[in-house]
Amino acid sequence: MQKQEIEIDIKELFSSLLQQKWLIIIVTGIFAIASILFAISQPNIYQAEVLLAPVAEESQMSGAASQLGGIAAIAGINIGGGQGATRVDLALETLKSRTFTNHFIEERNILVPLMATEEWNKTSGKVIIDPTLYDEATSTWVRTVEEGKSIVPTAWEAYKEFTLIVDFEQDKTNGFIRLTVQSQSPILAQEWASWLVDDINLWIKKEDIREFKANISYIQKKLIETNISEMQKVFYQLIEEQTKKLMLAEVQEEYVFKTIDPAVIPEEKSEPSRALICILGTFLGGFFALFIALIRHILLRK
Repeated sequence: MQKQEIEIDIKELFSSLLQQKWLIIIVTGIFAIASILFAISQPNIYQAEVLLAPVAEESQMSGAASQLGGIAAIAGINIGGGQGATRVDLALETLKSRTFTNHFIEERNILVPLMATEEWNKTSGKVIIDPTLYDEATSTWVRTVEEGKSIVPTAWEAYKEFTLIVDFEQDKTNGFIRLTVQSQSPILAQEWASWLVDDINLWIKKEDIREFKANISYIQKKLIETNISEMQKVFYQLIEEQTKKLMLAEVQEEYVFKTIDPAVIPEEKSEPSRALICILGTFLGGFFALFIALIRHILLRK
């Protein structure tokens, strides 16, 4: 008896859904059209990527530096060779930092295209700036903001926007790093990816050069202060090690990352997937239409 009731209920449900077919078709159609319009309204996003390999560091200090490591540490001098973070680890963390990001945005003068791009003109190859955000004629920001907020995008706003379009992934097996940059303009995506590699190499290089010079200056000061011949010998060896590192740093262009596959201007968009948006939108519409029809069926039975 119970089985017969279930069969009757299912038949009744299907009959009710069939009677509401136009409701289901119309709701599903509305969602399908809306998803198509939404997909069309989304701008093309292009992704440029560059493949990087870590530049090999000296895996071991020279015999003299290894023997002198303890003495240098006591003297407060870092001569390298420790078990701390590698130069690559430091560079990757720097790449994510607010300090480096804001410096990059300012030095490369990319705040306007970063924060005010409206679309990319494929014919001219130029970025079109949103006039409601930035007036190119007067080179001033004109965007509408809440009371108390700056009309000019702040460093924090620029940092948050930049982190949305820049990403990197390190292969733990071989150490290769894949750096990607997204933009509505494929030209900007390629330029910014290349600039990031150049600037992070230069940033870490300058920091190391500054440290090496500071170490040499400090050791020379200590050398003058001591009259013990053995200690003087130690200090001379330390100066020699630091000078070698300084010379190598000054002549090395690809200081942290060596470019294996440089960024090129992408010819195909990476997103959005308009077909997927339309399929998901239509599926959601159909599910919602069936839900409405089911609720109506339940209400009509009462």
